[in-house]
Amino acid sequence: MISLTSPASYLLTALILFAAIFGRYVLFSWSFWWLFKVSMKTQFAHRAVQTRPRKPGQDRREIGWSLLTSFIFTGIAVAILAAHQAGYTQIYTDWQAYPLVWYPVSIALVLFIHETYYYWLHRWMHRPGVYKRVHQTHHDSITTSPWTSFSFHPIESTLQAIVIPALTFVIPLHFSAVGLILLIMTVSSAINHLNTEIYPRDFNRHWLGRWLIGATHHSLHHTQFRFNYGLYFTFWDKWMKTESPDFHRLFGEKTGKRMKNEE
Repeated sequence: MISLTSPASYLLTALILFAAIFGRYVLFSWSFWWLFKVSMKTQFAHRAVQTRPRKPGQDRREIGWSLLTSFIFTGIAVAILAAHQAGYTQIYTDWQAYPLVWYPVSIALVLFIHETYYYWLHRWMHRPGVYKRVHQTHHDSITTSPWTSFSFHPIESTLQAIVIPALTFVIPLHFSAVGLILLIMTVSSAINHLNTEIYPRDFNRHWLGRWLIGATHHSLHHTQFRFNYGLYFTFWDKWMKTESPDFHRLFGEKTGKRMKNEE
């Protein structure tokens, strides 16, 4: 780990973190796009949730906003790294510092808090006086793609970025757990914005699948606006009665025809 002791070390750290953050976005967005839109396009064509064409230049605009988002994420990451080196965070590297069972518990706890924070933040961002200033940039993508996953206005990017870093000050997290949480966030966002339902038939009613958000669930948010505010999980939408009444029907329609590898 680089020691932040000089302007040069801060700059080098920022460059490394930016490469990791933006590179992670490009890697997973491109991978999901290529796999389901190019390599297996024929097998998954019937699973496209929205058939409305994307706007001209939409990919370019989304990547541009995502580039700016990555700069914001990088700035916050550098600040947290500096705070950690100063001894202010609860991030640890010694596996013996806490019982091993705490590792999965800490990840689950952070994901639950993040989900809760995001659900209520998301509903607030849909308030008329807030939406145009903060959230409309993301909703410019009515028909989404994996490139949409980081496409936010800078205010929204900042609001989204602060919660996990803030939790590192109060919840003990192994260094690798932080990385795993960020990986889950990136993969989940790419899947949710894919606009192609990749989960199997009846997964929306499976004991696990009924709690996970996928492309059908989140695509309905981009077209209906008033439903499906969750990030990773559906439980807040279920508890607050904000899950789209069209979700189960649409999921069934998109997954009703078997793919070759499901037969």
